[in-house]
Amino acid sequence: MSDAPPPIRVLVCDDQALVRTGYVTIFSAQPDMQVVGEAENGHEAVQTARRLRPDVVVMDIRMPLLDGIQATRQLAGPDAEDAPRVLVVTTFNVDAYVYDALRAGASGFLLKDAPPAELVNGIRTVARGEALLAPAVTRHLIGHFAQHLRPADTSRPARQDVVRALTPRELEVLQLIAEGLSNAEIAAAMFITPETVKTYVSRILAKLGLRDRVQAVVLAHRVGLVPGTP
Repeated sequence: MSDAPPPIRVLVCDDQALVRTGYVTIFSAQPDMQVVGEAENGHEAVQTARRLRPDVVVMDIRMPLLDGIQATRQLAGPDAEDAPRVLVVTTFNVDAYVYDALRAGASGFLLKDAPPAELVNGIRTVARGEALLAPAVTRHLIGHFAQHLRPADTSRPARQDVVRALTPRELEVLQLIAEGLSNAEIAAAMFITPETVKTYVSRILAKLGLRDRVQAVVLAHRVGLVPGTP
C-alpha cells in the first residue's frame, strides 16, 4: 500500500476556454494534483466548488455572471464553512484587486504571465495552508492596505493584545511570516526545525483566531509588528 498523500484536488475557473485548457494540461501533468472540474463564470465556480469540494480553486477575477472576487467571498469568506483555498490568477496587476481578493478570503494572488512552475508551486503552497505572499509586490500591497482590511471588525486584536497573547518566540515567528518568509526560511533564521515552525504557526493562528497565514500577515501589518508599517 502506498503511503503517498492523496492528490491536491483542483478546480479551474476562467471564462476563456483556452486558458482553462492550458491550466488543466499543466496541473494534470503533476503527480500530486488532480483537476476535478472547470467553470467558465463565477456562478458556476461557486456551484461546482460546493458540489465537488476541491482543495484549491484557481480563480480568475473578471468573469461573467459573478466575478471572481464575489465568487471567492462566497466560497472562502468569513461565513463560509469548509472553505477551499482560493488562488486568484489574473491578468490585472491592480492594487485594488489584490486588496479585494485577500479581503474576500483568497489565500494567494498570482498574475497569468507567471511561469507554469510558479503556478504549480502556488497551488501546492496554498494547499498546505500557507499564504502565497512571497513576491515583494504582494507584501507591499498587503502592508499598504492592511489598515483598511475589515476596519469595522472590532473582534480583531490590537497590537498589545497580540503581544500579550503570544510568547516571545511565537511573536518572532509571526513577524517573520509577515515579512514573507516560508517555513523553511523561518526555521533557518531561528535555528529550529520546519516541524517546530509548523507547530508555532498553528499555535499563533489558534491563539489569534485566524484562519490562515494571509490573515496572520494582514494582522501583523495592521497592528504595526512589521518594520515600515504604521
